[in-house]
Amino acid sequence: MTFRQNLACAWAKQDSLLCVGLDPDPARFPAHLQGRDDAIFEFCKAIVDATGDLVCAFKPQIAYFAAHRAEDQLEALIAHIHAVHPDIPVILDAKRGDIGSTAEQYALEAFERFRADAVTVNPYMGRDSVAPYLAYPEKGVILLCRTSNPGGSDLQFLPVGERGERLFERVARLVAEEWDCAGQCALVVGATFPAEIARVRALVGDMPLLVPGIGAQGGDVEATIKAGRTADGVGLILNSSRAILYAGKGEDYAEAARQAAMETRAMSNRFR
Repeated sequence: MTFRQNLACAWAKQDSLLCVGLDPDPARFPAHLQGRDDAIFEFCKAIVDATGDLVCAFKPQIAYFAAHRAEDQLEALIAHIHAVHPDIPVILDAKRGDIGSTAEQYALEAFERFRADAVTVNPYMGRDSVAPYLAYPEKGVILLCRTSNPGGSDLQFLPVGERGERLFERVARLVAEEWDCAGQCALVVGATFPAEIARVRALVGDMPLLVPGIGAQGGDVEATIKAGRTADGVGLILNSSRAILYAGKGEDYAEAARQAAMETRAMSNRFR
């Protein structure tokens, strides 16, 4: 099953557009996990198991693992998700972008070492830097388009080409019309820009959109869904990380995360 097929099944089976981002910060872990060699794995595993029936995807952010020399815990976590929650796709949030020969190694890392179902990629260096990821036809390639950070407008809103498109529009059209030959691609479009979400949706049809920013970054869930949903009420991967991960501070943190995830899913489903 391809990433997009797996995602479509998860949308339907889980009745959810919610993606839980796994951005583990040991400084914010509850006291009973402090100092443990496997704290990152155990923290994330508990979150995954508490929310696994509520989500359409999990999205571990590689930097939060690598900064603490915990890549082995990331491998173990993704293996756990595949074993215990096999219907939920895993998106490795790496935002890689480099020349083709280096990209081949990054693709190997994402898809063969970590066994992710999809990876986030920076398209700035063009088609040849993305091609090594596209060489895995069953995997998803999620390209940055209109990001949720304030500085995204520094470049993404610049006019380009004879059509007078803005750069993010050019990326969306290029991916939809030329790069997505095997139906592998998706785009990152931040919840902080619902008007741009609507524009991207108009350009790419039913292509999935990974939408960060609905939790701690304050994105408007109703505006996001109305701007980005497809005709059948799906098409979105709504990511929330910190608002779910750190909903609780004590030993019951996983239960608090589950409650936050339930509330987020219910809120998003009201607008589908």
